[in-house]
Amino acid sequence: MGKFRGWHILAGLAAMLLAGILGTAMGLNNTATVMASGVAFVAVSLWMESRISRRRSASRRLDADRAGQGAGPALDADASKHEG
Repeated sequence: MGKFRGWHILAGLAAMLLAGILGTAMGLNNTATVMASGVAFVAVSLWMESRISRRRSASRRLDADRAGQGAGPALDADASKHEG
């Protein structure tokens, strides 16, 4: 993915284009097509941004663990599986 920070915007634009094409093919009027395209843009861009953010934070956490600077052991809600 590199240093480019606009992947969520590009994914949203692609979803917006696809929703516009599908809305026109389904025979929706212009207002409905634009509204559907806008909703698709927001939904996909927010979803993509959260996925990218999760991946970056997991990568940072893994790098920190490899460097020996981890925040300690992860807390486990079910400690019974760790007991003898």
